[in-house]
Amino acid sequence: MKRSNRFDSVAFEEKVELLLISLEIPYVDLHSYPIAFFHRSVLNELSLPESNERVEYLGDAVLELITTEYLFKAFTTYQEGQLTDVRSALVRGRNLADVALRLGLQDIILLSRGETQAGGNQNPYILANTFEALLGAIYLDLGIEEARKFVHAHIISTLSGIMEDELHIDPKSNLQEIIQASHFVTPHYELIAETGADHDKIYTVGAYLKDILIGQGTGSSKKKAQSSAAENALERKKEWFGK
Repeated sequence: MKRSNRFDSVAFEEKVELLLISLEIPYVDLHSYPIAFFHRSVLNELSLPESNERVEYLGDAVLELITTEYLFKAFTTYQEGQLTDVRSALVRGRNLADVALRLGLQDIILLSRGETQAGGNQNPYILANTFEALLGAIYLDLGIEEARKFVHAHIISTLSGIMEDELHIDPKSNLQEIIQASHFVTPHYELIAETGADHDKIYTVGAYLKDILIGQGTGSSKKKAQSSAAENALERKKEWFGK
């Protein structure tokens, strides 16, 4: 039986409105935005029409278009493969999740009780999807120009750091080269946890230098989780490099 006694739609909409104001999003139709924060897990508890998955699908496409257009114009000497590597680093789940945390989206996401207790509002996969859902809602309400402003302000702005830290290079290959050169071993990856139904698994994988956990990541496949773990290890390089 669905339980709806804990959900106040008016109060939730007000909470979303405060977020939009803080992010300087000039919304027209406020009702377009709450759905961006409805995680699918909560549909089992509340009488909601749908989750944020459809609008997240739209936001994903909008994000790819805007970042591709920007990189095409900004990196005129880069070939297709190079542009793809940089774009992948920009729109990678961990980068989107980090941005989502800075924007405070974790405080708005509506999750089931179980997902909330499991710390779902800190889950990089959920955070990244919520960011894309919010972008999709902005596009539906305000059009491509406001969506572009939002992406430039919060995603394109991370590009300099990505290039400086060489995160646009395949993270697994990059991590392997660094560790082999400094420690004469190859990093390995181990599955830490998997959650969700069989058709919708989320994997958590650890990257290890010998027996030391140096990075951790999540993804919708083991391969994506390994890539995320490698990227996390590269970001934390100062913590483990001397060990």
